[in-house]
Amino acid sequence: MEKLDGILKVNSILKQFGKITAVNNLSFSINRGEIFALLGPNGAGKTTTVRMLMDIIKPDEGIIEFYLHENKNSQIPLASELGYLPEERGLYQEIPIIKTLEFMGIIRGMEKNQAQRSSEEWLEKLELLDRKNEKLSTLSKGNQQKVQFISSVLHKPLFAVLDEPFAGYDPINQEAFLMIIKELRDKGTTILLSAHQMHLVERIADRVLLMNNGKKIAYGTVDEIKKDYSTGEKIIINVDSKPELSLLQNDDAVQKVEFINDTEIKIFLKQNKSLSGLLNKAATNYKITSVKTEHISLHDIFIDKVNKDKGDNDEQ
Repeated sequence: MEKLDGILKVNSILKQFGKITAVNNLSFSINRGEIFALLGPNGAGKTTTVRMLMDIIKPDEGIIEFYLHENKNSQIPLASELGYLPEERGLYQEIPIIKTLEFMGIIRGMEKNQAQRSSEEWLEKLELLDRKNEKLSTLSKGNQQKVQFISSVLHKPLFAVLDEPFAGYDPINQEAFLMIIKELRDKGTTILLSAHQMHLVERIADRVLLMNNGKKIAYGTVDEIKKDYSTGEKIIINVDSKPELSLLQNDDAVQKVEFINDTEIKIFLKQNKSLSGLLNKAATNYKITSVKTEHISLHDIFIDKVNKDKGDNDEQ
């Protein structure tokens, strides 16, 4: 039988709550051994989608199939095969940390000695081993989140859903968790990642699904999404006073112009257009104090596509 690259296939799932359609005919697949990012604004349907994948709620229509073991599908995987870091954290506050983690490992199919060993290895990795016998409530919020993260992956799941894994961390810990998630992927865990920190997602995700209003509005690798996007680079121009933007907006090289503040302008460029005429026009009409170019980011595309989708829905 042919080897399957996909570990999860979602086909036309629909979920409604009363008159509200939370997820609308959504289809996608996740490849074995990748980090797949599920993105969207609040209310886009991400959490409902994740809960359906985790079999917490059932879709009204459509099919969800896991291929955790090659050439074998299952709509309801074993607890030992899945890891889940929910957005709404919740562990036992008044029980020693090591006992909580051991319990979480056991209910995911580990022997007690395995659960203890794995828990201690993770606690040492995240610099919490010396506090293993303390109650969770004695830890800072960030360290509590570290324990919650350990509880979702200590059993070495084949597939893990990490919902907002960077939330509440300072930049140093965000960087650390970026590396930890990559290590998980490299050691055989396929990861579905949902996060709002676009600059981190852009660095870590193999592929991306952007949702809005329960629908898919962008899907593919970051490079593919950028290539399909109509805008090329962007320029940030600083001027000495608030300018009139119409001169720049009407230039042939310009896709759109936005104010960052009264003296800072963000110009999105059309692909493969010369900048010489635009820069000459800007220099003639404004007193420019600085100019810099930037690549279009996943954040830029996210904001633009969500706003366009909102506009399209408002017109219907």
